[in-house]
Amino acid sequence: MRKQTGRDLLRIERLAETTACLRITSLLLCLLAIAALANAKKKPPATPLDLNTATLEQLEQLPGIGPTAAQAIINFRTKSGRFQKIEDLLAIRGISQRKLNQLRPYVTVRAPSS
Repeated sequence: MRKQTGRDLLRIERLAETTACLRITSLLLCLLAIAALANAKKKPPATPLDLNTATLEQLEQLPGIGPTAAQAIINFRTKSGRFQKIEDLLAIRGISQRKLNQLRPYVTVRAPSS
């Protein structure tokens, strides 16, 4: 076995740095891919959802509405009764005027069926 020179040690050190950089880069790319999938745009409903009859799963398909907000809408509906108008969504924590404006094309409030 030959004795390692300073030049050999420098090469080994550079190789270790390059390997570490490649591992970090690969990890970051994986994290970015996961984040992109998580933030992929949902396909909004083709016809507006009635806020008084929509299920949890249907509400989650609305842009800007995740599981927590969808459950909050259902809880509000259960506690307070039927939505009278779309603007009633503003009473739900986390739904701002801006979010309401995004939701408006995808939601409706229909009269109760007799």
